[in-house]
Order: sequence, then structure tokens, then C-alpha cells
Amino acid sequence: MNILLILIIAANVIVSYKGFNDFSFFRKYEFHVGSIRAGEQIRMISSGFLHADMGHLLFNMLTLYFFAPVVASYLGNFSFVLVYFGSLIFGSLLTMSFHKNDYNYRAVGASGAVTGVLYSAILLQPDMMLGIFFVLPIPAYLFGILYLLYSIYGMKAKNDNIGHTAHFGGAMGGYLITLIKNPALIQEHTLMTVLLAIPIIILFGMAKTGKL
Repeated sequence: MNILLILIIAANVIVSYKGFNDFSFFRKYEFHVGSIRAGEQIRMISSGFLHADMGHLLFNMLTLYFFAPVVASYLGNFSFVLVYFGSLIFGSLLTMSFHKNDYNYRAVGASGAVTGVLYSAILLQPDMMLGIFFVLPIPAYLFGILYLLYSIYGMKAKNDNIGHTAHFGGAMGGYLITLIKNPALIQEHTLMTVLLAIPIIILFGMAKTGKL
């Protein structure tokens, strides 16, 4: 297995476990808009290694375990790490952009980074099939489009505690970084590149017209 992937998973497990058992540690490093605006920018990265519970951690790490090898095999280990951390930062920046005036907004999880890796893998290998709940097969590109549209719905509805904005920002990060690292994909997978961009265009169109 890729040593860098092992290190990233280990860091998530260690930091999350510490957070499970030390509430003050959890509060100190979680994503919290008020604290970040007060100068604690480290939270924009540290929050990506904390998780709400064991199920949250397990789901993110399993997703990363399955899709990170696709990115590493196509782009190389350095670019895989770049996609991971770049997507984490994209997710945090987009979250700050949408919640900058909600000083009490809090979030944790590697979901932004993991979603970025997932979307990078989809862009690199759009014909692969994903198993929804490990049972229902669906083309990767269709899953990508539906997931981003669902994230837009979640951002608009605001009826759950899921960090849809971080998911969306992470997906954008994975998408953009992958195309920058391998621009030939635009010609090789033109239709998929355009289709996966549609939800991103919809999001910013809604934001610009005040519908989010």
C-alpha cells in the first residue's frame, strides 16, 4: 500500500481518537468561524483530521482507501497528496466564504479532502462503476453529478448537520487540481469534464443571484 496514504489515514485516526477522548482538544482544533476570523487559521486544516464519531471516521477513511490508489496510479504520489490537501483547503475556503457571518458555525471531518480525491478519481477514470451502499452499481460520472447537485440542495435547505459546503469545495478542488496536473483530460474525456463542471456552474450562479 502507498506509504503516504497510510500516513494520512494514521494521522486521521490518531487525531480523531484524541478528539474523541479530549473535548478541549476537539474544541481547540475544530472548524469554528468565529475563532478562524479571530486569527486561528490552523483550524481550517486541523479540523480536517477530526471526526464527530467512529462511523464518520470509518466512512471517510474507507472512501479514501478505495479511491486514493486510482489518483496515485494516474498522477503519482506527490500529486495525490496535493489533491488531498488542496481539496481540504478548497473545502475550508468555500465554507468560510458561505458562512463568514455565522460566527457559531462549526464543522469537522476529512470529507472535503476525501471528496476531492473521489472526484479526481472520477475524472481520471470516468467509466469506473461505483457501488452505492456496496450494492447498487452506478457510473462514477453520474454519481459525481448527482452528489454535487445533492450538496447544493443541502446547502440551500440547511436542514441537517452535514458540511455540504466542504464537500462541494473539496470536489471543486479535486476537479481543478486534476485538470491542472493533467490538462489532456479535457480532450480525452471532454464530455465528462463538461458534465462534472455543470453543478459547479449552477452553484456559483445560485450564489450570485442570492438563491443560496
